[in-house]
Amino acid sequence: MTSAIAFTAPTRRALVLAALAMAVVVLASNILVQYAINDWLTWGAITYPFAFLVSELANRAHGPAHARRIAYVGFAVAVMASLLLAPARIALASGLAFACSQLLDIHVFHRLRNGRWWRAPLIATLLAALLDTAVFWSIAFAGEDLPWVTWAIGDLGVKLAMGVLLLLPFRLWIGRRANGRSRS
Repeated sequence: MTSAIAFTAPTRRALVLAALAMAVVVLASNILVQYAINDWLTWGAITYPFAFLVSELANRAHGPAHARRIAYVGFAVAVMASLLLAPARIALASGLAFACSQLLDIHVFHRLRNGRWWRAPLIATLLAALLDTAVFWSIAFAGEDLPWVTWAIGDLGVKLAMGVLLLLPFRLWIGRRANGRSRS
């Protein structure tokens, strides 16, 4: 039962830093998605999976309510900044995709948190990346004379690969917490 888990309350500083990290990742991704690396990939695919890492670390330590709070604040800051620094269609598509995929990530992670250490972050990231990619690319670039479907598929592949690679920092972080301050 996940309802019996006792979470530690985050400090105000931890909440601010996590929300700032979320906003920076999303803003950077919104800017970088406009720059193609090649015919099937943009730079935004490399940075965006860090948003899932931020919410999963917050969820692991402080629970889904705090992870959602961080996602909401990060979302608001990133969308406002993106409206100033990226085209409106990208900012709006990103905002919708971010909200949907982060809430899915937080929910799935929380439901799977009691299994093996890698299961919750891996499955939550994979499902959220699929949703994020479908929502973002179908809104941001549909109707454009660009190879956006190819970019969407390439970006999804990189997001999935990054989701696997980001298991290492996730594991290191939870191991540090288990050996240090508290077990979450």
